[in-house]
Amino acid sequence: MAPLRFSANVSWLFTELPGLTARLRAAGSSGFEAAEVGWPYGEPPEALARTAQEVGLQLVLINTPPGDREKGEMGLGAVPGRQAAFRNGLEQAVLYAKALGCPRIHLMAGRVPQGADRAAVRGEMETVFLENLRHAAGVLAQENLVGLLEPINTRITDPRYFLDTPQQAAAILEKVGRPNLQLQMDIFHWQIMDGNLTGNIREFLPLVGHVQVAQVPGRGEPGSPGELNFPYLFQLLEDEGYKGFVGCEYQPRGVRQGLFSSSWVEMPRVPLPSGDTVEGLSWLRSYWDKRGRPQAGQ
Repeated sequence: MAPLRFSANVSWLFTELPGLTARLRAAGSSGFEAAEVGWPYGEPPEALARTAQEVGLQLVLINTPPGDREKGEMGLGAVPGRQAAFRNGLEQAVLYAKALGCPRIHLMAGRVPQGADRAAVRGEMETVFLENLRHAAGVLAQENLVGLLEPINTRITDPRYFLDTPQQAAAILEKVGRPNLQLQMDIFHWQIMDGNLTGNIREFLPLVGHVQVAQVPGRGEPGSPGELNFPYLFQLLEDEGYKGFVGCEYQPRGVRQGLFSSSWVEMPRVPLPSGDTVEGLSWLRSYWDKRGRPQAGQ
């Protein structure tokens, strides 16, 4: 069984450094072979691509634009009345993905409208999401790109997010029925919403195109105290034959505790306070010491 391949999410890691290019350099010098970024749209894609190439990093994941964050938007895929904005954002994401050589785009579902009852609008939002996903699948297929659906927990992180369980996401993928749409498994969110990680990983892994990790409940690095036994989970992913990347989307060591409350959202509105990312990578160095690093082509 090949060792897992890890990706540095530079929207979360190396925030002690200013700018995405500096963080990409830090990720490369720390041993990562890949990186991902939530929203790269504030910097020219050519500069990001050049830096990644210089340090030997593959860009493996970006998100679609969030929409109007001043109005509380966090993705537009399932939001009624925002279909045109979703498609415009998708075009921007595809342009960046092509320039970055990035094969995957997280198609953010978005939030239940403010003041609306989730149960009352669920059917309408799913209809919009299916329509947008079918459109997105066609656009992405033309560029040989993959779209990802990520359930985000509604217990702690974002109570209004539309897509919140792997079961819901898998059902939507089945209805869309497009092979270039896959599931994004963030173990942090899955544990909070449903637990049963062994069963859910085994059931849904055939649909999964990308994995992300953080400890529960504090969203720290896998080596920090918490509910999850990451040596077991990493071994499970290996045993089940997972070949994709494992994204490191967590608070680096030293970020003050209590930052993430029930009002926290999937990506920060302001830069995260500085932590010591490199010190907090001891868990990853231990994994590499034990399992080695993937060879080219694995």
